[in-house]
Amino acid sequence: MPNKKAKKAAEPRLAKAKKKAPKESGVRLTATVLSSETVFECKLFRVQHDKIIEPGGRRNERDVIRHNGSVVILAIDNSQSKKNPWIVMERQYRHAANQYLWELPAGKIDAGEEPLAAGKRELIEETGYRAKKWRPFVEYFASPGFLGESMKVFLAEGLKAGDAQPEEDEEIELRLVRLNDVLKMIEKGAILDGKTLTSVLLYAYLRDKRKRK
Repeated sequence: MPNKKAKKAAEPRLAKAKKKAPKESGVRLTATVLSSETVFECKLFRVQHDKIIEPGGRRNERDVIRHNGSVVILAIDNSQSKKNPWIVMERQYRHAANQYLWELPAGKIDAGEEPLAAGKRELIEETGYRAKKWRPFVEYFASPGFLGESMKVFLAEGLKAGDAQPEEDEEIELRLVRLNDVLKMIEKGAILDGKTLTSVLLYAYLRDKRKRK
């Protein structure tokens, strides 16, 4: 029978944290910026090199892509079926990903523009659809390690079709896809876009949760 002391010595020990995590009391904790230098800027974003003191007291240097933020539109047509509604989907070529991607309609928020106004504008521009009902759905950061872009998702219902007004550099294939089919595409790995995965899976989860009540 193994010795208790030997057994205890063999067990892995967790390293003690040098500093305690700052406590949050409803107030968002932010870093103290000692200096900030814009090292690159283009039409869509700028890259800043920041020297900071983090909320926990650690000094650090970070390169951050700053962006006005984006809106994502989960446009739902449940006029024929509430159990398996149509979802407005797009397919377009994304050079950064080096492939075509299936996505929800989305776009950047212009300077001084309200997110809801941006969502309505982007839905018309990219798809031609207008919606009677709009509500905030979820907000998230796609890659907060270096990207400051916030993605604000809106749920749009009561759709009315119209003519799309895409920008000159946009070539978009528009489709209405049943929710169950979108979930099958996700399961098969046919959808790789983060905003689409986040929004559709959360929508399906909340819908199923309401059914169980």
